[in-house]
Amino acid sequence: MKNTKKLLSLLLVIAMIFALAVPAFAEGETPSMAGKTVIVHSNDVHGAIAGYANMAALAAEYESQGAKVIVADAGDFSQGKVEVSSNKGLNAVKMMNAAGYDIATLGNHEFDYGYAQLKENLKEATFSTICCNILDENGKPAFEGSKVFDIDGLKIGFIGVNTPESQTKANPALIKGLTWLAGADMVKAVQAEADKLKADGTDVIVVLSHLGVDSESKPNRSTDLWAGLTGVDFIIDGHSHSVMEKGDNNEPIQSTGTAFENVGVIVIDNATKKIEKNMLVKVTEDSAKDEAVAKAAQDITDAINAEYGAVFAKSEVELNGDRSYNTKTDLYGNRDGETNLGDLITDSMVWSVKKTGGVTVDEKNIVAVTNGGGIRAAIKAGDVTKKDVNTVLPFGNTIAVVYVTGAELLEALEASTYCSPDSAIGGFPQVSGINYTVDASKAYDANDTTYPGSTYYGPKTINRVTIDSINGQAFDAKATYAVITNNFLAAGGDTYYAFASASAQFDTGIPLDEALMDYITTELKGVIGEQYKAPQGRVSYTEPFTDVTAGVYHDAIMWAYKSKITTGVTETTFVPKDSCTRAQIVTFLYRAAGSPEVAENVTNPFTDVSKDSVYYNAIMWAVEKKITTGVTDTTFEPNSPCTRAQIVTFLYREAGSPELAKDAANPFSDVSDSSVYYNAILWAVEKKITTGVTETTFVPNDTCTRAQIGRASCRERV
Repeated sequence: MKNTKKLLSLLLVIAMIFALAVPAFAEGETPSMAGKTVIVHSNDVHGAIAGYANMAALAAEYESQGAKVIVADAGDFSQGKVEVSSNKGLNAVKMMNAAGYDIATLGNHEFDYGYAQLKENLKEATFSTICCNILDENGKPAFEGSKVFDIDGLKIGFIGVNTPESQTKANPALIKGLTWLAGADMVKAVQAEADKLKADGTDVIVVLSHLGVDSESKPNRSTDLWAGLTGVDFIIDGHSHSVMEKGDNNEPIQSTGTAFENVGVIVIDNATKKIEKNMLVKVTEDSAKDEAVAKAAQDITDAINAEYGAVFAKSEVELNGDRSYNTKTDLYGNRDGETNLGDLITDSMVWSVKKTGGVTVDEKNIVAVTNGGGIRAAIKAGDVTKKDVNTVLPFGNTIAVVYVTGAELLEALEASTYCSPDSAIGGFPQVSGINYTVDASKAYDANDTTYPGSTYYGPKTINRVTIDSINGQAFDAKATYAVITNNFLAAGGDTYYAFASASAQFDTGIPLDEALMDYITTELKGVIGEQYKAPQGRVSYTEPFTDVTAGVYHDAIMWAYKSKITTGVTETTFVPKDSCTRAQIVTFLYRAAGSPEVAENVTNPFTDVSKDSVYYNAIMWAVEKKITTGVTDTTFEPNSPCTRAQIVTFLYREAGSPELAKDAANPFSDVSDSSVYYNAILWAVEKKITTGVTETTFVPNDTCTRAQIGRASCRERV
């Protein structure tokens, strides 16, 4: 064991030494990268400007070893942190210039500040910008679709493509006149560029794709694009923040994650004119940095800190900036449930507009709605600065007032929760003055066509959302409500077409971040206190299971359900008292681990486990990870009930079979020191994952119920 630890430590040191670097060579040695062209690429940087120094250093290292280098980006560089949002994305362009970028495509966040602002920013760019599926008001391409680099006779062509989701993720008022080709039309546009490049003798064709690979983006994902193309060699992907060196079906698609988690590398052999390999290089604190680029980034950060760094308030609580449900805190995020930060922001919006006046409906009919996707960070307990607030609200949105009927408000809530809580959606409504319930047991009843100029489908009927009250009063579908929102939603952004089509609205011109700061300093006297410790109960979900009531297992089952670790036996029943089978427990663990990919060529030794079964991947994974084995060499017995001892053994092995404390005492008379599950049971008790049936008995051979396994899995994870 000691030798193993020493080896691991040595490997870690070596990894740190060579992090974000390629091999160095002795004087006079032929550089290993001579005759190669290397594409070094990023995506979804989102204002993490310090990483540009790492990018530049890696590019320089490859060049020092004889390679030709092209530096590329797959979009979303203009927004995310105050360092770039403070001047509407221009600092991102300046940093990309400093880092030596050659080419980039556009992400949806490049349009956050409007098309006009983007064009002004790109006038400063020393790199080329390409995108083939965005058309201007005349139906002509708004940007160049592709670009070719000639590297000593090797022609490498790049094609740019942007997610059609941009038309609803950007403020519609700021991108007026632009249209996005989507689906088959988008594929045709990319294919046309590829055919043109091939006809011009281009040797290698790479698509810079800001489409992502998430299921909710179907049919406009990079994987969908690849399936429809011919003649393209590789796709550099962005948008979904995925970390991948290939697609799920081995497609040549690579993505670095976000904020310089990694830098992407593609190596092309100039002689064969083929891609040799691709890889991701992890960025760490010890990664090499270009000093000049690092200084440029630090200068921007210092200027921001000087302007935004002053403390103006304190928070006694942590304000939730999570994107989605957090298994450790058992709290929803801003995109799938109510949060205390969402409550604070929407309360500030109502307060700000009431203070300035101008709303023409009765006060009891004034409410606020903002989109969870517009909340981009947490606010930690302690000192609060302008930079903190600007990081939470980086888009520069202003507060607008939209007059809608109750029916229109209900439609907006129905549309903006269409996949909640199963998926995190940017349009999820954080609210003030509204109490509403989502019946998650019902499917969204979508229209056959999308909203005009949108990728979202409006509701055919209202069947999931109920507005329980408005400012403590009964909801009236025919009444007129003043909805205080941001100018993005007022213009129909995300799912809020009902707001854009409202009979009347106006923009107050009040910046959303300034309204929040004013509310904190004036109304809250500079202290965010206990009233915002937790969500205030404005959003509820109908319980999915009729047979799971409040009690010892309720929270654990809900945790497992929300975490997508398990589902009900039917849509409305969990059947908590049913025995948990061997197949079910490994499926629970497999899903909790993120449903990792199982090798296609894995050998299945079990005659009773069909490749078509729902638990096939889970069982193969569990056996591969040595979490469990078969009952015999050729049988797994998936339907056999799992015992208490077996389940804690599974959990123990998944945790890495940790060593027990030397002073660990065995309180159970029915658990022998020599039993195979001895360590697992003592570990599980020590970690409070389970207890004995009595103080002195564990009853290891009793079968476990579905409720018990949900509770054990929850405790092990949390």
